[in-house]
Amino acid sequence: MRLRNWRLVGLILAAAVVALGAGTWWFAVRAPPPSYVTAPVTRGDVATTITASGTVNPVITVSVGAYVSGTLVSLSCDFNTRVHKGQLCAKIDPAPYQIVVDEDQAALAAAQAQMVKDQANVVYTKVAHERQVRLFSEDSTSRDAVDVALNAYNQAVAQIGVDRAAVAQKAATLKAAQINLNYTNIVSPVDGTVVTRNVTAGQTVAASLQTPTLFLIATNLTEMQVDTNVSESDIPGAAPGARATFTVDAFPSRTFQGAVAQVRQSPISVQNVITYDVVIGVANRDLRLMPGMTATARIVKAEARNVLRVPSQALRFRPAGAGGSAAGKSAGSAGRGTDVTDGGRRSGPRAVWVERDGKPVSVPVTVGLDDETYAEIKSGNVNVGDQVIVSQASSGKAGKGASPRPAATPSLRV
Repeated sequence: MRLRNWRLVGLILAAAVVALGAGTWWFAVRAPPPSYVTAPVTRGDVATTITASGTVNPVITVSVGAYVSGTLVSLSCDFNTRVHKGQLCAKIDPAPYQIVVDEDQAALAAAQAQMVKDQANVVYTKVAHERQVRLFSEDSTSRDAVDVALNAYNQAVAQIGVDRAAVAQKAATLKAAQINLNYTNIVSPVDGTVVTRNVTAGQTVAASLQTPTLFLIATNLTEMQVDTNVSESDIPGAAPGARATFTVDAFPSRTFQGAVAQVRQSPISVQNVITYDVVIGVANRDLRLMPGMTATARIVKAEARNVLRVPSQALRFRPAGAGGSAAGKSAGSAGRGTDVTDGGRRSGPRAVWVERDGKPVSVPVTVGLDDETYAEIKSGNVNVGDQVIVSQASSGKAGKGASPRPAATPSLRV
């Protein structure tokens, strides 16, 4: 009897051990409950933008060249020199041109003297003709002598006209020589700042084929522009007056504000890729922007201010096993959550998954603008502070209030 009791106790202990082992194995191998990474619903700005690269340039740059050839004997302007209109910046050796002026002055003086001489001849021929007329009236000379005197007088008068033309021609030649002499003084045509100097003292300037550029003068460095290259597919969104921001490598943490000033219609073709020059105007009162800086610009195509928004990732998430889309079904069969996209403009009826009481709940929403970081919610049962699911966590810990990884640059704000 005692032996039976011991056998019964042994069987009970063995069953307990087996049950304990089975329970331990079941708890060890069963899948943990799913956990999610969430982000809050917020209020803010949503803006769709065009990203383009470009170069910072002065609004107006004047090229100062040389009209005549010669050796530069002096330079009075250098890089960053503030100049005023009419200020002397360089001087070409004037000696060859001064010689020409002197020669033309002498030629003009000779022509004027010749005209004075011929005017005296007019007086003499007139007196001679009148004398012959009186003699003819007294039958003291012949008609032919009168005609010869008259012809000499007429030729003398005509010669005065020739002399006047010669004087005018010599005066014009002298004026041209004087202009060339004046061109040996290279002066600034505007008020501004010298941004480029291409010559040095002693250098020979050859202006026979084309006008060489000696200086580049920016009229106003406090007003700059960014010349950006925008692809033809994005050009409809780059309207004049559109707000724009840009950064430069020299100041990566600073965002400069501007606006589209002009969309130039001249196409730029590089390896069969067509772009257009979109000019962004920007104030540069602190003179931080310098000509030639490389800029990365963002032009606002459309913008919604202070709207209800969710991370764009929330619109692409479907929990494991959720139906309603092929992507969701395939994700459900795989046993994991997935991101899906509608493949087009992210607007119209959509759905987000909100974590409520520890469970994902699908909430239909109407989406407006989507800048790939945030999406505008026009209508739907979501409020500021709700936790929308952006992805499924790989560990067993839920990511409450996690920040989604941005897919694009955040919305722009002035």
